[in-house]
Amino acid sequence: MSWDKLVIAIVGGDRREQEIARCAVAAGAQVRAHGFPWPDEGIAGVTRAADVCEALAGADIALFPIPGIAPDGALFAPQSAQRIIPGRDSLAGMRKPAHIILGWADPKLKAHCESLGIAVHEYEWDEDLMLLRGPAIVEGMLRVLIENTDITIHKSRICLVGQGTIGSLATRTLVALGAHVHVAARNAVQRAGAYAAGAEPHELGELADVLPGTDIVIASVPARVLDRDLLERIPKHALLVDLAAPPGGFDRDTVQTLGLKFVWARGLGSRAPITVGRSQWSGIRRRIEAILKERA
Repeated sequence: MSWDKLVIAIVGGDRREQEIARCAVAAGAQVRAHGFPWPDEGIAGVTRAADVCEALAGADIALFPIPGIAPDGALFAPQSAQRIIPGRDSLAGMRKPAHIILGWADPKLKAHCESLGIAVHEYEWDEDLMLLRGPAIVEGMLRVLIENTDITIHKSRICLVGQGTIGSLATRTLVALGAHVHVAARNAVQRAGAYAAGAEPHELGELADVLPGTDIVIASVPARVLDRDLLERIPKHALLVDLAAPPGGFDRDTVQTLGLKFVWARGLGSRAPITVGRSQWSGIRRRIEAILKERA
């Protein structure tokens, strides 16, 4: 199968998906779209579907967003009027052998796809793509910090939990802005990297001693590291920001109970939708080309 015979459905997302749709059309594919913000002028070569079933009907490949799926199975689609849940009936309408390319799939979606013979390709943790969209995420994080605090980042006391690809970029940026940055991570190499960047490194077991002196706590690890015992040690004035995919790094129920100021900063890549959309497309295209090669 060649690109011009390929039907791609793009479902959910934000303005990044607009750019992904343009890239898919430029590659020669037939493109349908549903669930992301639609520009007034439309998108040349893209058919706007009325619902998820119409978008997926006859599609060879479905593209779902990078941000994680909600507990009820809904795709990330912050500006959609309705929750978009790709159920078995809508998925069954895809043309076999079908493929879904997305950030990551939850067990329910994987079960539907397995029973229908649909292949799932996840790329949330592709390091090259995370680095490409990393600057936009860090810029979005800075916006969140500025909009939700009454202090400067400069000289503020910040604790970063997690030091993966995005966490390490955030550390370097915050240190460069003059913040007093403490980093808690399981991995000794990551802690050494934080030290080299100018931050104070800590093992996760030291968080109980670090958190009482913080103004801002940022989590970038998708595991509930910050439980009630640790959250009770955070000052009431502090801002909590979760950069992680679901389930997130904070126990959000306890955060609410304690009345702490919290922002779950999902989808920060939307800060620069053209730049990030194109970077995502580079990973998506690589996977589609592999699929086409297998079919040849």
